[in-house]
Amino acid sequence: MNQTEIINIFTKKTLGLTFVLSAAALAFAQEKVGISGSVVNKSNQPVPYASVTFSNKANKQLSDATLTDEKGQYKLDLTPGEYDISVEAIDYKKSVVTKQITAAGNIDAFSIDPEASATNMKTGEIQGVTITAASTKPYKVELDKRTYDPSQDIVSKGGNLQDVLSNVPSVSVDTDGTVSMRGSSNVRFLINGKPSALLGIDDGANALQSIPADQIERIEVITNPSSKFEASGTAGILNIILKKNKKTGFNGSVTGTLGYLPQTNLNTNLSWRKGNFTWFLNGGGGYRESKSTNRNDDYFTNAVNADDQIQRNTNSENNSKNNNYNASAGIVYDITDRTSVNASGTVRTFDNESVGNIDYFYDFLAIPNSTSQRITLGTNNNLAFQGDLGLDHKFDNNGQNLSLSLSLQRNRSYNDTNIDQTRDGIDELENIVNQNTINRTVIAKADYELPIGENSKLEAGYRLDINNNDYSNDVQQSTEQAPVLSFLRPYTYDANYKEMFNAFYLQFKSKIGNLGYQLGLRDEISNIDISYSNLLPNSALNTRKNYNNLFPSVYLSYEFAKDNQLLLNYTRRIDRPRSFFLIPNPNYNDNQNIFDGNIDLNPSYVDSYEFGYSISKKKFTINPTLYYRHQTDDTKMLVYNKLATDEAGNILTPKVIESHTKPINLGSDDRYGLDLNFNWDATSWLKFLGNVDLFGYNTKGSIAYDTFDVDGNPTQAIANFEGKGFSSRARLTSTIKFDKTFSVQLQGFYRGGQKTAYQDRKDLYAVNFGASKNIWNNNATISFNIQDIFNTRAMRSTTYTANSVRESYMQWQPRQFALSFTYRFKQGEKVEQPKRKKDINANDTGGDEQGGPM
Repeated sequence: MNQTEIINIFTKKTLGLTFVLSAAALAFAQEKVGISGSVVNKSNQPVPYASVTFSNKANKQLSDATLTDEKGQYKLDLTPGEYDISVEAIDYKKSVVTKQITAAGNIDAFSIDPEASATNMKTGEIQGVTITAASTKPYKVELDKRTYDPSQDIVSKGGNLQDVLSNVPSVSVDTDGTVSMRGSSNVRFLINGKPSALLGIDDGANALQSIPADQIERIEVITNPSSKFEASGTAGILNIILKKNKKTGFNGSVTGTLGYLPQTNLNTNLSWRKGNFTWFLNGGGGYRESKSTNRNDDYFTNAVNADDQIQRNTNSENNSKNNNYNASAGIVYDITDRTSVNASGTVRTFDNESVGNIDYFYDFLAIPNSTSQRITLGTNNNLAFQGDLGLDHKFDNNGQNLSLSLSLQRNRSYNDTNIDQTRDGIDELENIVNQNTINRTVIAKADYELPIGENSKLEAGYRLDINNNDYSNDVQQSTEQAPVLSFLRPYTYDANYKEMFNAFYLQFKSKIGNLGYQLGLRDEISNIDISYSNLLPNSALNTRKNYNNLFPSVYLSYEFAKDNQLLLNYTRRIDRPRSFFLIPNPNYNDNQNIFDGNIDLNPSYVDSYEFGYSISKKKFTINPTLYYRHQTDDTKMLVYNKLATDEAGNILTPKVIESHTKPINLGSDDRYGLDLNFNWDATSWLKFLGNVDLFGYNTKGSIAYDTFDVDGNPTQAIANFEGKGFSSRARLTSTIKFDKTFSVQLQGFYRGGQKTAYQDRKDLYAVNFGASKNIWNNNATISFNIQDIFNTRAMRSTTYTANSVRESYMQWQPRQFALSFTYRFKQGEKVEQPKRKKDINANDTGGDEQGGPM
């Protein structure tokens, strides 16, 4: 399917859906009458942005609500009948009257009294009722998380989740799509507070690219999660909150994007809120081409015979074409004012076709200038489903709440790869690889909140996770010596990985004067079963792993004044091995670069400490945080080389060196540093958002392992992971606002090098640009951006093993640009419900779309 077909399909479907919904809205409108009115204070001055709620006394589904405009006036279509009308505004007392609506026209003005403490408040100081989607502060600090609002992020407009994450403070995205926080890639991803089928089985870069930036409401950066959150992810948690519109009536937006390298996207967000019902539909699709470049120069040393020293140069280029589609639909029904149920479903599909060209150049002193060429053709198809059910109940208006949810997920992935390799023009190797993976997940949660007095709250919860992964792998190979395709027995296997986690948590919050504290304890009971067998005799194995761990968390805050506080916290976390790491011989896409699983791999544990300060004023927010993280039984990647052999153990001729990678538990890793985040509105037209991470590292661990010299003689070598040093990461985004409708953005990123005895990684930097223009009375936006203006975003490193040195260069994507167009259509206005007294630790954002964190 080409780009034009994609655009036509989604345009037709979007317009068709819009027509149906508009027709339904028109049918409702025919039974209604148009009324208007105003809200004033005791001085007969208009009260702007007051919420006016009409509750039909005979039928709740005929109820509706609206906001007054800047002149204190409103208009609304209602079915005739008797209504309880409540009027609310910040710093004014709530007013309730009963009226009979019989015909169209203007009704009497509502007069409301000011609160005793707010008689002198100015209109410009009213906060809490939001009309525009953009937040004045893109970055907000809370007790146990930091919240990033991507709505003002111009450089990622029309992009995807991976593009947005590249701009989030304390988060960095590597050239291969790996996401890390403060230098650690063990990041746990959640969608609306829980694992999601949207992210696929392995949370890879492809999954991140399939979630459009336009569907993201905000991102919660949780560097030190409390006991309320699952304990996985030693680097922390990234909780992606997707959009759910809270406006009345029918609302939505459509965004289309064109870009180069060729990409097209069309996404829509639709919602309808009427009476006790709210439904939403988010969906879209796109086509994207990508290109990656990888160069490795290997120098193999320590040979027994000098004549057998080898140099291998590898140049590879991979071009891929991706099609992805996703749709999420859901409904919320308010059974009563305190009880609501919700149901939603998600489907995601991802297709990829790739062509890889690899050139190998070997320099044997005995046989100089030998070359091999490899062509790799790959296809991938991923299909994911997810269904969610939930119930939320408020026992009272003081914050005693119960939340129950159930999530069922299924993800299926097919990967097929064909490899053809020639040496000096002669057919040398053919591989056919078929990999199929099916993941099934069940997540059940219960969360309970109980306020105790004015300043305290008790939270408790339970969570059940059941994950079941089925792996089926077939590898066929033919060589110059054995030209008939036959199965590679060690790499043709079936495996099942099943894990079940039971988690319980208890958490208490309170405040003594200006000192706030939160104490929590989480217990996670883990049971893991692995079964595996390949075509070799006696290869079957069954392994069970059981863990029962306690994870405490302590949070302290001292508030000097409003939005001026010190924060101190401690948590303990766990890094569970990915299921893929525990499967023996899991992958064989390349006969010279092989990943070996390790069924004996165990979890790693982290003790994490943070001491931060946060001050937020009208024009700036500063949040410096000192952190220290100590990790034991650290998972490291052992790289070693050996000569390729057949299944009988005979060395292949001509000699082919295999580079193997294997995860192991080894030693410890300490990280410490200063993570500084800030945003500054320098003027009315110039804003800055920045992040600087100055950090030190101290890695310990070495291991002896068996290897071979170039003659095939067994020998023993030492892999040394020791290393310590200091490095940095920095990002600065500047936004220039020329007028109310036109803004440009320039962003720079820098990552300093790191060096250990095992690897020396070089500096990396990139510059991005974006521009945005609102048109058509602010109902539409045109955006343009360039990613990596100077084409410098590439990773360079030198890796040392016992008998080789590797010089590497990798660029995941070259320079790109995109042009996007967004159109917003709406019938209702956003009405914020009255909020209860703010929690003493400012630990929630109050949004209806907040997902449970369990």
